[in-house]
Parts: sequence; structure tokens; C-alpha cells
Amino acid sequence: MYRTALLLTAALAAAPAFAHSTGGAPGPNVAPLMTQALADHPGKEVLMITVEYPPGGADPVHRHDAHGFIYVLEGSIVMGVRGGKEVTLTAGQTFYEGPADVHTVGRNASATQPAKFLVFLIKNRDAPVLIPVE
Repeated sequence: MYRTALLLTAALAAAPAFAHSTGGAPGPNVAPLMTQALADHPGKEVLMITVEYPPGGADPVHRHDAHGFIYVLEGSIVMGVRGGKEVTLTAGQTFYEGPADVHTVGRNASATQPAKFLVFLIKNRDAPVLIPVE
């Protein structure tokens, strides 16, 4: 877990450098919760994290090279992948992005309230968690 937490921290520490690509919006706060190797799927692991967008917060355009399952815990977020429709999600709603999807929209729907969600990623072990896309 320590290795994956370091990879996640390094990948997401770069998020402020991409603030200009999200209109200067503040970046997310990410907290790793758990990493678990999948014994019956060699080379694969599950990573669980929470992501909190501050009011007006957003992600840069990116991808994960993973199956990503999102569950909104509080607030309201806007999500979208290239070629798909943007959706606004509230607490209790879910979103999926696949390994080939480019996450073009990820932001807090509110300029005044924070939003928090749980992310469950099924990914290759040692693969970066976040891959910036220009």
C-alpha cells in the first residue's frame, strides 16, 4: 500500500500544475484508503481512494488506464468522458469510466459547497494512478 500511496501522491501532486487547464480551479484533495492485490488476477490490484473537490474545484483532463467506479458521498459533481455526455451526480449516485476513457470533465458542481466521492479502481499493479492528457 505504501508504494501505491507514493505513486498516487506523486501523480496527484502534479494536479496544481494543471490548474490552468481547468480555468484556475483548485485541485482535488485525495486520500488513499486501501490497496489490495488480486490473487486470482495476477498483476492486478484494487485501489480505493476518496476525492474531495473544494468549492469550484476541478480535475485536469486525464485518464486512469483502469476500471473506475465512482460513488458520490456528499455534494454534487459533474463527470464526463470523451465522446459521452456530461452528467451531474449527487450523493448516492454512481459513475463508471473504463481503461480507454479520457476523463474530460471532473468538477464540483457547486461554487460554495465541497463535494466528496469514493473511487474504486481496478488497475495493473505498478501502473500510475493518473495519466495527464493534453
